[in-house]
Amino acid sequence: MPLRVEVVTYDFGNTLVRVDRASSRAVAAASAAAVKRAGIVDDETAYLAVWAEERDRQFREEVPNLREVDLAQRVVRVLARLRGTVAPPPDARWDDAAAAALIRPGEVDAAVAAYSTAFVDTMQPEPEAGPHLERMRARGYRMAVLSNWPLAATIDAFVEAQGWAPLFDAIVVSQRVGAIKPHADIFRAAANQLGASADRIIHVGDDWAADVVGARAAGWHVAYLRDRQSDTPLPTSAPGGDVRADLMIDRLTDLEPLIEPWSP
Repeated sequence: MPLRVEVVTYDFGNTLVRVDRASSRAVAAASAAAVKRAGIVDDETAYLAVWAEERDRQFREEVPNLREVDLAQRVVRVLARLRGTVAPPPDARWDDAAAAALIRPGEVDAAVAAYSTAFVDTMQPEPEAGPHLERMRARGYRMAVLSNWPLAATIDAFVEAQGWAPLFDAIVVSQRVGAIKPHADIFRAAANQLGASADRIIHVGDDWAADVVGARAAGWHVAYLRDRQSDTPLPTSAPGGDVRADLMIDRLTDLEPLIEPWSP
């Protein structure tokens, strides 16, 4: 018997948009080229290498504490290293204030904007995502993006560029909330924005710990999108533990016959 729900929330990376290693490298390369054109760095290759190292450091520092990484902070650290600062050991924290003293006005904003623009211009949605979202909206569901992402403006711009903005009632992103899934705060923020009770919401996502464990802890239904872990630079996790998803799906379109709109 189909689940009856009022609201469907969707993870972003590897749910609506496939974030694989090749496309992520293309985004980083395009942003590095833009940063070089702006005169901020001279060596794109060095920028890309240090970017990857500092990205991984941020994930190690922040994700276990359910905090979102900070792209502006990453840019500062990258530029400081390229200008002679020695990176701290893996188990030590950066002196971010000292690193920031090496940065010229406007450089961080320009580099962050370059990365966001490169993402929107380079990444492609899952082929079935747009038609699926349109059908779900036509059936009467209210919908939202509910995502861990370091720059909410990037998701806003991507949604707008795909023509999806009219389909969503909310875009809830960890950078704005201040916590990443599975933290209760981000699920609470989404429920509050959507004005829906937990038993009328289903979340769709590919990360077991963030999406399935987080949604179930919030009292929501959840559909787990399988087998998206093998080729992504994003932090991710596979099924495990005692928590169970309501639905296990392989494609977004698999969800459609498994739920039906809530009715009093």
